[in-house]
Amino acid sequence: MQAKNFVCLPAIMVLFYSSGCANNNTSPINTSGGDSAQLPPVETENPNSNYQPAFEGQTRIAGVKTTTPYKVEKITQNLSSPWAIIPMPGGRLLITLRSGYMEIHDSTGALVKKITGFPKVEDAGQGGMLDVALDPGFANNKTIYWSFSEKYPPGNLTAVAKGQLNETTGTIDNPTVIFRATPALNSSMHFGSRLVFDKDGNIFLSAGERSILPGRAQAQLLNAGLGKIFKITRDGRPAPGNPFISQAGAMPEIYAYGIRNPQGLDINPVTGELWEAEFGPRGGDEINIIHPGKNYGWPVITYGIEYSGEKVGEGIQQKEGMEQPVYYWDPVVSPSGITFYKGNAIPEWENNLFVGGLSSTHIARLVIKNNKVVGEERLLADKKERFRDVAYDNGMLYAVTDSGSMYRISRN
Repeated sequence: MQAKNFVCLPAIMVLFYSSGCANNNTSPINTSGGDSAQLPPVETENPNSNYQPAFEGQTRIAGVKTTTPYKVEKITQNLSSPWAIIPMPGGRLLITLRSGYMEIHDSTGALVKKITGFPKVEDAGQGGMLDVALDPGFANNKTIYWSFSEKYPPGNLTAVAKGQLNETTGTIDNPTVIFRATPALNSSMHFGSRLVFDKDGNIFLSAGERSILPGRAQAQLLNAGLGKIFKITRDGRPAPGNPFISQAGAMPEIYAYGIRNPQGLDINPVTGELWEAEFGPRGGDEINIIHPGKNYGWPVITYGIEYSGEKVGEGIQQKEGMEQPVYYWDPVVSPSGITFYKGNAIPEWENNLFVGGLSSTHIARLVIKNNKVVGEERLLADKKERFRDVAYDNGMLYAVTDSGSMYRISRN
């Protein structure tokens, strides 16, 4: 499929797309004047197993095509291993870099300020400086929260800290660790992690099970902080009303459990519910709606298999008392950051979920109706980039990639 126009500017590449030409997969173009017509599923590769979905539409849903013209701009290409991108007041963007610092960029991609002075991170493997979130009162208190992999005897873990962003000095003031997902393990993988504020000003935090077998087993344990979704206050205490807050032996910060490696969290703007994306093993990447106290099954149930080709556990996909994903992928897309499109500048994108794909090298657009995925589209697949995070701001999407690129997607 061909772009209408291509302009190369210093450090900026702009691609203008017309109706139905927003990616390079081979599904037929929807010419119905909208994206409601069903197209073949975007996934054409064979799955890794013969596992069957629990309900119709749980995987390989019909394809859709964006018909509103939009443009894609590469506005930065020299970020140093970015992990998260979030909007700031005034159209600026705050980006975390895995080696242990952050940068503020303006909406054109230009660097405004480098921010240093954070606690030391363990940036080996999948670790480092991870997610960041602005305090609901950021305009006045300048407080930010961030997650990172921290060296902590006898190994390392996912930690959350807070401090005041001092743009004048380019430093973080009063950095303080407020929560640790214990126990620490010797692993460089599956830290999670995303931070999202709820409407009451509490924080949802996702933490992985660290990949190795001793951590994997703890995803099902309520006395361990591995493979969990937490809900904490801005001081790192258990949020009021948490489901296990009064249960003896349970970590009171736990909100949900049975999670593998969750790198995507966002609040659905229609329902107010927490949506999550997590990596499966070989197959079985998931989108979940996270409800308090629920068990999401890992490693007991999964639609994936071991990297060796063996079954995970008993090789079952359903079990009483364990939640089913809203949607799953096999083969994997390796879902990292997610965001809902909270405006209508591109009308058919309103309230759609956008998922950054790493191994799949595209952004997945999921059309959501009544808490079900009813359509899927692949965006920016021609870029061949590992999309680490995606964020919404003022009618536009911003995405960062492992190679250090930042893209802006907006209506043409």
